[in-house]
Order: sequence, then structure tokens, then C-alpha cells
Amino acid sequence: MAGSGNNHLRTEFDDVLLSIENLVVEFPSGRKNKVHAVSDVSFDIRKGETLGIVGESGCGKSTTAKAIVQLPKPTSGKVDYEGTDLTKLDKEGMRQKRPSIQMIYQDPISSLNPRRTVFNIVNEGTRVWSTEHSQQQELKVEEMIQAVGLDPNEARVRRPHEYSGGQCQRISVARALVLDPQVIICDEPVSSLDVSVQARILNMLQDMKDEYGLTLLFISHDLSVVKNVSDRVAVMYLGKICEIGDGDVIYENPAHPYTRLLLAAIPDPDNKHSQISDVLEGELPSPLNPPSGCRFRTRCPRATEKCEEEEPTFQQVGNSDHWVACHFPHLDNELDAITSEKGEPIDHSSEDEILWPPAD
Repeated sequence: MAGSGNNHLRTEFDDVLLSIENLVVEFPSGRKNKVHAVSDVSFDIRKGETLGIVGESGCGKSTTAKAIVQLPKPTSGKVDYEGTDLTKLDKEGMRQKRPSIQMIYQDPISSLNPRRTVFNIVNEGTRVWSTEHSQQQELKVEEMIQAVGLDPNEARVRRPHEYSGGQCQRISVARALVLDPQVIICDEPVSSLDVSVQARILNMLQDMKDEYGLTLLFISHDLSVVKNVSDRVAVMYLGKICEIGDGDVIYENPAHPYTRLLLAAIPDPDNKHSQISDVLEGELPSPLNPPSGCRFRTRCPRATEKCEEEEPTFQQVGNSDHWVACHFPHLDNELDAITSEKGEPIDHSSEDEILWPPAD
């Protein structure tokens, strides 16, 4: 399922802040085996943009996020941030870059030091990096704590366990913002919170993004959450990206079978994709030995022999910002143009390239 190639990268724009090319992350498992956590993943994020990465648990979303900040360092690939390849930096060089790329972790409580007061937790980064007078540092920390809706005076004496889960996530946001970063990586920041609290945290992140000019990488397994916060969306499966592009376009007209199945599973009475009859069956393959060709083929209702033998490459759907890696993508209109990796329209006379079912 997942595609190879990086022709979907937007090299024509000058304001691309972060560009990931052919990222690979593998972990040893036993003496001979390897876990293929992330395989040949490429995407980019323009300044001020929010890219949402969505997929099932275990598809490599969080590993991709951590590899961007070199925790762990990727096995191969390029992480270009403002023209600098982070994978080529030594420890001190990466240390100098980290203040401008901050991360909000999935578990808000365990990511905070339980022995420190909340004020000291938020203030830790400024103590390490700031050249300002300590009084100015404290004023900045107070401003950030207030900006996320908490009381700075209480934060001076209270510790994380004295706050709710939603409040701890606000503390994590304040800690990330206090160093004036350009990029914030949000690793499932609302997955463990109640729905009402999720809405408040998401609204706060959006307000912070607008106020401070942030660029966000937002990771979630909840498509409805990603839809509301993202400008672009990338769908991952088993360490690969299968579909990427404008969020509204993908949600309105998903081209990959996996994306369609994910959208059909959203529990919303107004969900137009709930009428899709296909069902996601079978178990998720092991990343120790991923399937050949298209990784989704073992669970795909459209899979053929071609899917087993040949890995799909990214193709552009129409003229919009919509790219899909599938031999047999869904198209609303059978005459819609779909462009190959070489940038040339695929010949419609060979229906098995783009239509379903394939011709005999």
C-alpha cells in the first residue's frame, strides 16, 4: 500500500520549513530480525501549516515524529529543517536546533517530572537557554502559563499530580511554547482526554498557532480530530504513507481503499462514507516481515496479483493537491486524470491501471 517515491514533495514552494525524504527507521529484534517501523516515508510542511498524520496504532506515526527530532536517530533518510539536514548534525549541533522544534507527548502526566512544581517544569527550558535576566524569564513563564488558561501562582506550589489530565496537557503546551519554537510536533495530544476536554485543547492549539505563527505536525488515530485541525493529511499504514494531500479533498474524495475504510468507520450519523460496503478484515501484518509489493494487499478488497508483485508509486489525482499510492485507486469520475510518478497522465485505454474491477 504504501508508496515509494517522493514526487509529491512540493519543491516549487520557497516556504517549506520541514522536509522529510525517504525516512527509514528500523529496530533490531533478536539476532537476525529487524522491525521495519518506518519505511521510505517522505512529506513536507510549509511555514504556518498543519500536517496531520493518521493511521492505526502501530503504523509508525509516533516513530516518525520522534525520528524527526533524532530520538531515535533514523536508520537512513533526510530530515531537512531550514536547509539543514538534521541527520548529519553531531550532538551539539542537534542540541542547538532542538529549542526551535518542540514536542508535546502522548501521555501528558508521565511526560512531566512529578517531583517539580509546574512553574519549574515550564521554566526549565528558559533556564537552560535564555540569556535574559531571571526576572524576565519568570515573567515569560508566567505569560505562557496564563496563555494556556492556568494560574501562575498555583503553578509555583502545585505539582503535576494535583492537576487533571487536560490541565497537564496545557502544561505540556506551555512548556513547548516558552522557547519560541517554529515547529511543534503533537504526538496524539488529546487521545487520553475526554471529548469535551479534547475540544478545549484543540481550540487552544489553534489559537496558539495563529498567535505565535506556529507550524504543526499533528499525529492522531482519530480521523475526525485530524480533519478539524489539519491543512494537509497523510494516511499511514504499516510504516508507509498511502495517501497525502489537502485535508478537505481527501475527506471528500478518498482515493485509497484504506483511507475509505478508515473514513467509513467514523461514528457520525452524517458520515457519507458510512455507506461503503467494504470491511477492513484480517489482522495487521507484522512489521518484522511486511508483505511484498503493496503492504495493504493482505487486507484490501481490491488486491490482485499485481499488488503482490509491484509496490505502487505516488500518483496525482486530478490537478489538486492529492496524491495516492495504489494500483487501483477509487475515482469518483472514471474519466478523472491520474498522473504517474513521471508526471505524465496514465493511459485510460488500459483500464486495469485505474479502474475496478480490472479488465480481463
